[in-house]
Amino acid sequence: MKKINQFIFIVCFLGTLFSCNDQLDLQPLDRLTTDTFYKTRADFDGAIFASYSSIQDFWGTSTETLSERGEFWKLTVVITDDVAADAINSDQISRDIDALQVRAADVPYAAAYTQIYEGIYRANLVLERLDGENELTDEDKTVLAAEAKFLRAWFHFQALKMYGTPPLAMEIIPGINDQALPNATQDELFTAILGDFTDAAAGLPESWDSGNTGRATSWAAKSYIGKVNVWKEDWPAAISAFEEVVNNGPYMLMPNYEDNFYFNSENNAESIFEIQFGGPFSDDNLWVFDDTHSEDFKASQGIARSHYWDAGGNGAPGGKQGQWAPTQDLLDAFEPGDPRLEIGIYQEGDRYYTYDAGGQIELPYDPIWSSTDLTVQKYGGEENRVSGNFSANGQSEFNNERWFRFAELKLLYAEALIEGGGSLEIAEQQINDIRNRVGLDDLAPGTDLLTAMRHEKRVEMAFEPHRWFDIIRWGIGPEVFGSLWDDKLNLFPFPLTEIERSGGLLVQNPGY
Repeated sequence: MKKINQFIFIVCFLGTLFSCNDQLDLQPLDRLTTDTFYKTRADFDGAIFASYSSIQDFWGTSTETLSERGEFWKLTVVITDDVAADAINSDQISRDIDALQVRAADVPYAAAYTQIYEGIYRANLVLERLDGENELTDEDKTVLAAEAKFLRAWFHFQALKMYGTPPLAMEIIPGINDQALPNATQDELFTAILGDFTDAAAGLPESWDSGNTGRATSWAAKSYIGKVNVWKEDWPAAISAFEEVVNNGPYMLMPNYEDNFYFNSENNAESIFEIQFGGPFSDDNLWVFDDTHSEDFKASQGIARSHYWDAGGNGAPGGKQGQWAPTQDLLDAFEPGDPRLEIGIYQEGDRYYTYDAGGQIELPYDPIWSSTDLTVQKYGGEENRVSGNFSANGQSEFNNERWFRFAELKLLYAEALIEGGGSLEIAEQQINDIRNRVGLDDLAPGTDLLTAMRHEKRVEMAFEPHRWFDIIRWGIGPEVFGSLWDDKLNLFPFPLTEIERSGGLLVQNPGY
């Protein structure tokens, strides 16, 4: 989808379409409206891309809306035992969330909620307009409906993982006074999410042409059916879905683990679903990546990954913030000789790479740049010093976020087999495949497979948005965090603003 990212810029108005004066219902001839826009296949493609764009906003930075600063990283990575908020360079909310101080009034929970339901709204808008007067063929309508349902299911799934019983938004609600929705039950959510993914699997193509790289496929939908059933703990359904993908799908483990994080190997054979960052096109100012910003027409939809994660303390080069850093606990989790450690984490003795407006920077890594003596290297390093990955002003990069990889699916498949009473031999093979790919030996005979799977997932997926939800799912919060743990943390709070807007219709999660 890098090649078609520019379509996002012309449709980012879709969440706040123009309204007419009650007394003078005249439309300027140069203005797009819902009546004039939803006509051609290109129009509908653009509207679908707007829903994808809401995912890009998860990591956005904007001072105009909620004052977001990479909030999704805080929710999914900084809060875990893998990462610490830097003692000097991080903001207060990062430090609080690192200490498991979670409050309904804080920005991260409102930012995620807003972006999720914006994405759902945009998907629902496409579904509603498919039945209107337009130039679409029946095949167009089938594919677009399937893609919109994939996205609606994807967003609802994220909301379920975060909030537990979030509202179910399956249609556009026109009345301004009827916008508030109540909590949905888990059963209602699982039914709706699996129904949408099933329809998506039936209607989406198995692959897209090169001009549409990154769009959801039927195989991605089938993969998500398995993943959702893991969260539901419907092990037979999860095993069935994963078995089809593993045995018949198009995915494979890349021969080199690090290829999953290189700019020049995006959307590879291991990628099930990844978030596309398409620039540079125009303004590369990280403050306008968020497509709800008033200058969204200039946004190039990049990601400020280096800005937040590259070393930023005690004279570190590049002018980065260094807000968050790997923990010693994560470092110690890697087995001796595991190459994923040096691919994922800078430590003393490594060659360090970053960049600023003056260009690329290379020098020995100095542990004093980080309060943990460590800095994240994943998505960075020498191999990502390539043309097109960085903006000229040194603020942004365009390397995609890998969200769902085949490696994770294989580990989820192993988990489903272990928990569901399936073949332990097949489960062990999935884990060994992940280990063998990086040159590690098979598991020793008699190894506890559940423990091995959980270990492998932590080191394989470090700094990807999964660890927190695994801790919750596996019920190991007290084991990981000790006295800091509070059972209320099994769910994030609904944003206080949403509770207030709903007039009591939306019920807050316990403990907040």
